Amino acid sequence: MILVDRALQRRAEAGDPVRVAMVGAGFMGRGIARQIVRAVPGMSLVGIANRSVDAAERAYTEAGAGDVTRADSPAQVEAAVAAGRPVVTDDPLLLCRAERVDAVVEVTGTVEHAAVVVTAAIDAGKHVVAMNAELDGTVGSILKRRADAAGVVFTNADGDQPGVIANLYRFVRGIGVEPVLCGNIKGLHDPYRTPTTQREFAERWGQQPSMVTSFADGSKISFEQAIVANATGMRVGRRGMFGPTVPSGTPLEQSLDGLPLDRLQAGERLVDYVVGAMPSPGVFVLGMHDDPVQQHYLNLYKLGTGPFYCFYTPYHLCHFEVPTTVARAVLFGDATIASAGTPSVEVVATAKTALRAGQVVDGIGGYLTYGLCENADVAAAQGLLPLGLAEGCTLVRDVPIDAVMTRADVRLPPGRMCDTLRAEQDEASGLPGAVGSREGGA
Repeated sequence: MILVDRALQRRAEAGDPVRVAMVGAGFMGRGIARQIVRAVPGMSLVGIANRSVDAAERAYTEAGAGDVTRADSPAQVEAAVAAGRPVVTDDPLLLCRAERVDAVVEVTGTVEHAAVVVTAAIDAGKHVVAMNAELDGTVGSILKRRADAAGVVFTNADGDQPGVIANLYRFVRGIGVEPVLCGNIKGLHDPYRTPTTQREFAERWGQQPSMVTSFADGSKISFEQAIVANATGMRVGRRGMFGPTVPSGTPLEQSLDGLPLDRLQAGERLVDYVVGAMPSPGVFVLGMHDDPVQQHYLNLYKLGTGPFYCFYTPYHLCHFEVPTTVARAVLFGDATIASAGTPSVEVVATAKTALRAGQVVDGIGGYLTYGLCENADVAAAQGLLPLGLAEGCTLVRDVPIDAVMTRADVRLPPGRMCDTLRAEQDEASGLPGAVGSREGGA
């Protein structure tokens, strides 16, 4: 990745910047806009689409870009981009299909809306950076397959935990150490948190309560670790992962006893997390090495006597690193993190409270559900409901608190792109009983 800065500098010197369009202008989108406009020579944020055009314009204004053009037709978008004027619109498909756009950054945190946008961008031959763990953890495998067929890159982002883990995983593997567990570090995990309990925190940081709730209730980390598992072929050691909790501030190396280390030594390769460890909010990779001479060197270099060697990154810088992902995709054809094929881990919908027939399931980080990681073959065999498909579903029977929901528990809304993609993904996976291979409760 050290190559990226010089490659972008050459594009800047040539007057040929990488042209990026962004869909979403919320808290994270505004940060990305500010970073590209102010700090990334050789890259141009040519357009922003958002349901509220005022919010898209605000992102440009706060970033310091002026002379923003509002567009509602392909011709207006093309004219603005050709003239070097930032363009805003409420129709993301205009940007996805614009001739002069190299890459689309999707940063809405939605599943259905993002599925439509990303599919359109891939079909139009655009590289896609999805800062959207929910989408990737639900239909990332088929989107990667479609991107490969179109000759473009579909990837999640540097800076977000899955991307940071993937970079660390590649580093560890690159020095000849075998990664055996990819881990995440959390400061809080309470599956019963709601937008009401998280509202004050969200307001303090200018974020949406539902997004903050998805962090607190474990849904977000489940999606993040599922993405890592699906990129590496790793699995989970049990439903929900082990997620040991240690006293706040405990050094990471002293926080690993609650993980299934014996199973790692026996050959399993897992994703998991710890709560309370330092450095937080970092990520880590446990590796093993079977060469006694190299073990001696690793001990000399203060990584201990083994059998496990702990590598970590003590931070994740989210929007600061997204332009790196764009450059890796456009200039080098390199995905930061993407599915390696058939999914190995699924995020399944679990009842946050007692649910009643007739209720309509709210969104991720809401009042009714939270997500748990489960191995994809188990989820398929048991007909479990992917959390990414749960929003908008109508319950056809009661579900007790903490029960994992099945496809038969709900009726899906009609006509959704995410369901079409998921059916295509399930058919391609070949997993017995996969959700998309049968009608279920749809």
